[in-house]
Amino acid sequence: MNFLNDILPLKNKLFRTALRITQNREEAEDIVQNTLIKVWNSRNNPHEIKSPEAFAFTVCRNLSLDFLKQKSRDNLSLDDIAAIPLPASDDPLQRLTRQDNLSRIDAIINSLPEKQRTCMQLRDIEGLTYKEIAAVLAVSEEQVKVNIFRARKAFKERFLKK
Repeated sequence: MNFLNDILPLKNKLFRTALRITQNREEAEDIVQNTLIKVWNSRNNPHEIKSPEAFAFTVCRNLSLDFLKQKSRDNLSLDDIAAIPLPASDDPLQRLTRQDNLSRIDAIINSLPEKQRTCMQLRDIEGLTYKEIAAVLAVSEEQVKVNIFRARKAFKERFLKK
């Protein structure tokens, strides 16, 4: 296992996952750093790690959930939506509409149950396979598929409802 080739490229995906779970940018950065360290320190046990990526997501998820348990706080909306660059050619109405849609999307995703939200994040945003998600969450592939189906259905219903 090579840190630069196998582990470091996962940092952005891990950050998005940690951020989605913790809703806290600084804590997500710390979690990613701790995740990378734990994964790297586990390199001497290759027989225990079948997939470094799945192992990294498992560690990241567990650290993120530990943070939530410690803080016992309500989820807050992401402040990062405002940081998304918009094309200069957009008129103010288009920008406002886009910003409103992004806020709605974020609120809908955050309102999903934790397993559904995590499955949707890992599948639709991070691009993991059902098998990889099942390994990360320690559930069956069927449970992953059910959670993704329910998350997408709920998302669609809530997004189309205005």
